[in-house]
Amino acid sequence: MSELISSTPVWKSLTEHAHGASRVHLRDLFAADDARWRQFHLEADGWLFDYSRQRVNAAILGDLLRLATSVQLQERIAAMFRGDAINVTEGRAVLHTALRSGFAGSPEIQKEVLESRAALDSFVASVRDGVQRGFTGGAFKHIVNIGIGGSDLGPLLVCDALRHQWSGGITPHFVSNVDRTQLQDLTRQLDPAETLIIVCSKTFTTQETQTNARAARDWIASRLGEAAVPRHFVAVSTNAAAMDAFGIAPERRFTMWDWVGGRYSVWSAVGLVAEMVLGSQVFKDFLDGAARMDRHFIDAPLERNLPVLMGLIGVWNRSFLNLPTLAVLPYDQRLARLPAYLQQLDMESNGKSVTLDGERVSYPTAPVVWGEPGSNAQHSFFQMLHQGTPTAALDFIAPLRNSWGDVLAQDLALSNCFAQAQAFAFGLNADEVVASMRAAKVSEADIARLTPHRVHEGNRPNSVLLYAQTDARALGSLLALYEHMVFVQGCIWGINSFDQFGVELGKKLAAGISMSGERAPTGPGSAALAELIAYVRRRR
Repeated sequence: MSELISSTPVWKSLTEHAHGASRVHLRDLFAADDARWRQFHLEADGWLFDYSRQRVNAAILGDLLRLATSVQLQERIAAMFRGDAINVTEGRAVLHTALRSGFAGSPEIQKEVLESRAALDSFVASVRDGVQRGFTGGAFKHIVNIGIGGSDLGPLLVCDALRHQWSGGITPHFVSNVDRTQLQDLTRQLDPAETLIIVCSKTFTTQETQTNARAARDWIASRLGEAAVPRHFVAVSTNAAAMDAFGIAPERRFTMWDWVGGRYSVWSAVGLVAEMVLGSQVFKDFLDGAARMDRHFIDAPLERNLPVLMGLIGVWNRSFLNLPTLAVLPYDQRLARLPAYLQQLDMESNGKSVTLDGERVSYPTAPVVWGEPGSNAQHSFFQMLHQGTPTAALDFIAPLRNSWGDVLAQDLALSNCFAQAQAFAFGLNADEVVASMRAAKVSEADIARLTPHRVHEGNRPNSVLLYAQTDARALGSLLALYEHMVFVQGCIWGINSFDQFGVELGKKLAAGISMSGERAPTGPGSAALAELIAYVRRRR
């Protein structure tokens, strides 16, 4: 077994810093350094990362950078892009970067990627140009993507975020949940003759996806005839036998690779629905934006590296300040699905409690990631974040211009974003509350009564991430930025960010549960489970 990172001198030094930081307010840090913003922000490739409101100082930042060096972070970055089998539990390379960056992986892998990209571009063009049509001869006007997890969250986010760049008269729809509600709603409103269905499932056996795919197949077959199925379905999978049995035409199958995890797959054929709606050139811009962030991640020194700094600050907040959650707050409605996307990216990647060597960690790992677009969030859960008992770390994300180029409306969003960042950091102390109420001619009795309720403790650490505008390149760069941030944190914590055994247990148990009562439950708690199933059967 290798030494746990928590036993190293630099980790112990950071632990001491954390003890000191608990006694220092962000107000004190700014009071001690008028030029704090200059030292604690970074501009790189069109991004501004302002981390001056994080509870760090030069000594803490220096130790965090030494922590990165101690785990040989730059060597591990190189190993990932080279295609080494860094997913050690499954013996796999991690090469989602090869899907967008020509410098990742071997020449053989790059050749496969280019061939796949050419096939996707050709198919997309044939659908958008009306060459590929439905069984009755009509053009496709609707695309239904059936998938779950990364096969849903990624393309859904891209389509939503880039809605202003849609073209070609094709509308995307998404089906993921196993209860079939989404699909039932769609079948009531869509014409099957105008609908193309994409089934995204690497194994073509995922329960949720297969349940919805079979129901969609029944819908097409019942309305247009069995012979229509090959014309109305496309698959992204590696399971040729299952696609044969389903009726997917060979020329409508697009591949995946075992070196691409589901939550990293939007860059692959999993993004087909987005490419179909946006066009191949805009999707290429999306890939190019990610490639630019990849190059920055490889080339920039650690102290000026966006993903590295974001990752290290995340480690500081989680493992040393013991902040349990990260609130992601985009001040752009186009990014409404970003928090959900980052939930899977971060929590499925780093929600681990053992190291690469199988040793139990002695420190907190992934935070709970959550959030909403900022303006809505201000009127819902910000109350708890400001005055509640738990303290969260916060990421504010905002474009300088909104998606149609307007700055006046975005000024309202930015003023709210900046005001909240200030309020979380500095709060409102009792003296300021009293002075404010006295200026408003509030009685001394009411001042005494109300002051405890109006005090804002502040000292909530937050970062502000700014970029020019939500377009394809910016979105690709943003997603790659968070991917690499998660990678950095996994390296520091010494865990495998690329397996997800925790996802599989519930799936296996679900497959063994018979709601009809044909098989009695087995295993721990089987009696209680049997009663629960019996209750459902009685009540139905």
